[in-house]
Amino acid sequence: MIALARCGKQQRILVAGSKCIELTFELERRGFTHVAATANCGRPARQYDVALVDWRRRTLMALETTLDWLAGFLNPKGAVVIWADPQKPAARAALQAALERRGFVVEDGMVHQDGFAIVARQREAQPLSQAA
Repeated sequence: MIALARCGKQQRILVAGSKCIELTFELERRGFTHVAATANCGRPARQYDVALVDWRRRTLMALETTLDWLAGFLNPKGAVVIWADPQKPAARAALQAALERRGFVVEDGMVHQDGFAIVARQREAQPLSQAA
Protein backbone atom coordinates (compact mmCIF):
# COMPACT_ATOMS: atom_id res chain seq x y z
CA MET A 1 0.00 0.00 0.00
CA ILE A 2 2.94 2.32 0.65
CA ALA A 3 3.94 2.18 -3.01
CA LEU A 4 0.45 3.29 -4.05
CA ALA A 5 0.66 6.47 -1.98
CA ARG A 6 1.74 8.41 -5.09
CA CYS A 7 -1.26 7.17 -7.05
CA GLY A 8 -4.37 9.30 -7.21
CA LYS A 9 -7.49 7.75 -5.75
CA GLN A 10 -9.23 8.24 -9.12
CA GLN A 11 -6.73 6.18 -11.10
CA ARG A 12 -7.83 2.86 -12.54
CA ILE A 13 -5.95 0.08 -10.71
CA LEU A 14 -5.70 -3.58 -11.69
CA VAL A 15 -4.70 -5.96 -8.90
CA ALA A 16 -2.98 -9.28 -9.67
CA GLY A 17 -1.70 -12.09 -7.48
CA SER A 18 -2.99 -14.79 -5.21
CA LYS A 19 -4.70 -12.31 -2.87
CA CYS A 20 -5.99 -9.97 -5.57
CA ILE A 21 -9.62 -10.06 -4.39
CA GLU A 22 -8.66 -9.22 -0.80
CA LEU A 23 -6.35 -6.42 -1.96
CA THR A 24 -9.07 -5.05 -4.22
CA PHE A 25 -11.48 -4.78 -1.28
CA GLU A 26 -8.76 -3.20 0.89
CA LEU A 27 -8.00 -0.55 -1.75
CA GLU A 28 -11.70 0.23 -2.09
CA ARG A 29 -11.96 0.51 1.69
CA ARG A 30 -9.09 3.03 1.59
CA GLY A 31 -10.93 5.19 -0.92
CA PHE A 32 -9.60 4.03 -4.29
CA THR A 33 -12.67 4.12 -6.52
CA HIS A 34 -11.63 2.34 -9.74
CA VAL A 35 -10.12 -0.99 -8.70
CA ALA A 36 -10.47 -4.39 -10.35
CA ALA A 37 -8.96 -7.79 -9.70
CA THR A 38 -7.61 -9.89 -12.55
CA ALA A 39 -10.61 -12.17 -12.04
CA ASN A 40 -13.03 -9.41 -13.15
CA CYS A 41 -10.92 -6.93 -15.13
CA GLY A 42 -12.46 -7.39 -18.56
CA ARG A 43 -10.57 -7.67 -21.82
CA PRO A 44 -7.16 -6.04 -22.32
CA ALA A 45 -7.73 -2.60 -23.79
CA ARG A 46 -5.01 -0.51 -22.15
CA GLN A 47 -7.63 0.73 -19.69
CA TYR A 48 -5.66 0.73 -16.40
CA ASP A 49 -3.28 3.34 -15.00
CA VAL A 50 -1.59 1.07 -12.45
CA ALA A 51 -1.14 -2.68 -12.04
CA LEU A 52 -0.50 -3.78 -8.45
CA VAL A 53 1.08 -7.23 -8.45
CA ASP A 54 1.32 -9.21 -5.19
CA TRP A 55 4.06 -11.67 -6.05
CA ARG A 56 5.06 -13.02 -2.66
CA ARG A 57 6.02 -16.71 -2.53
CA ARG A 58 6.17 -17.03 -6.33
CA THR A 59 8.94 -17.40 -8.88
CA LEU A 60 10.41 -14.74 -11.14
CA MET A 61 9.77 -16.93 -14.20
CA ALA A 62 6.04 -16.99 -13.46
CA LEU A 63 6.10 -13.23 -12.88
CA GLU A 64 7.57 -12.65 -16.33
CA THR A 65 4.59 -14.42 -17.91
CA THR A 66 2.20 -12.33 -15.83
CA LEU A 67 3.97 -9.11 -16.81
CA ASP A 68 3.60 -10.00 -20.48
CA TRP A 69 -0.12 -10.54 -19.94
CA LEU A 70 -0.61 -7.38 -17.84
CA ALA A 71 1.03 -5.11 -20.42
CA GLY A 72 -2.11 -5.28 -22.56
CA PHE A 73 -4.18 -3.83 -19.71
CA LEU A 74 -1.93 -0.82 -18.96
CA ASN A 75 -2.32 2.45 -20.78
CA PRO A 76 0.84 3.80 -22.48
CA LYS A 77 1.83 5.84 -19.41
CA GLY A 78 0.82 3.08 -17.02
CA ALA A 79 2.88 1.89 -14.08
CA VAL A 80 3.35 -1.45 -12.39
CA VAL A 81 3.93 -1.92 -8.66
CA ILE A 82 5.31 -5.32 -7.69
CA TRP A 83 5.28 -6.50 -4.08
CA ALA A 84 7.66 -9.45 -3.64
CA ASP A 85 9.34 -11.36 -0.83
CA PRO A 86 12.38 -9.79 0.80
CA GLN A 87 15.17 -10.49 -1.66
CA LYS A 88 18.89 -10.32 -1.98
CA PRO A 89 20.28 -7.55 -4.22
CA ALA A 90 20.95 -10.03 -7.05
CA ALA A 91 17.30 -11.14 -7.08
CA ARG A 92 16.12 -7.52 -7.11
CA ALA A 93 18.46 -6.83 -10.04
CA ALA A 94 16.97 -9.81 -11.92
CA LEU A 95 13.47 -8.42 -11.31
CA GLN A 96 14.56 -5.00 -12.57
CA ALA A 97 16.10 -6.58 -15.68
CA ALA A 98 12.86 -8.50 -16.37
CA LEU A 99 10.90 -5.24 -16.20
CA GLU A 100 13.35 -3.44 -18.47
CA ARG A 101 13.16 -6.21 -21.08
CA ARG A 102 9.43 -5.56 -21.23
CA GLY A 103 9.77 -1.83 -21.79
CA PHE A 104 9.48 -0.58 -18.22
CA VAL A 105 11.73 1.94 -16.49
CA VAL A 106 12.18 1.39 -12.75
CA GLU A 107 11.32 4.57 -10.86
CA ASP A 108 11.56 3.46 -7.25
CA GLY A 109 12.16 0.51 -4.98
CA MET A 110 11.45 0.07 -1.28
CA VAL A 111 12.73 -2.59 1.06
CA HIS A 112 10.49 -3.41 4.02
CA GLN A 113 10.73 -6.17 6.60
CA ASP A 114 7.75 -7.91 4.98
CA GLY A 115 8.94 -7.61 1.42
CA PHE A 116 10.21 -5.51 -1.41
CA ALA A 117 8.20 -3.15 -3.62
CA ILE A 118 9.35 -1.92 -6.99
CA VAL A 119 7.60 0.74 -9.06
CA ALA A 120 8.17 0.86 -12.82
CA ARG A 121 6.55 2.89 -15.57
CA GLN A 122 6.19 1.99 -19.22
CA ARG A 123 8.71 3.71 -21.42
CA GLU A 124 6.96 6.49 -23.30
CA ALA A 125 6.75 5.95 -27.00
CA GLN A 126 9.30 8.01 -28.90
CA PRO A 127 7.69 10.52 -31.24
CA LEU A 128 8.07 9.68 -34.89
CA SER A 129 10.29 12.08 -36.78
CA GLN A 130 8.59 13.75 -39.68
CA ALA A 131 9.78 13.01 -43.20
CA ALA A 132 11.39 15.95 -45.01
